Amino acid sequence: MKPSTKDQIEGKFHEVKGKIKETAGKLSDDPELEGEGVGEKIAGKVQQKIGQVKKVLEK
Repeated sequence: MKPSTKDQIEGKFHEVKGKIKETAGKLSDDPELEGEGVGEKIAGKVQQKIGQVKKVLEK
């Protein structure tokens, strides 16, 4: 698997995982878990973009 594809897949995984944590934090009224989820979601989006840039540079 190409590194760019791996980054995109891992980024999507972290984004979904972050969204789940964010929702769980909201439902359980846990601002720390909610904040952790938001951070992980953002990190996942960044990792996806890195994968997209790598894919463009590979061509």
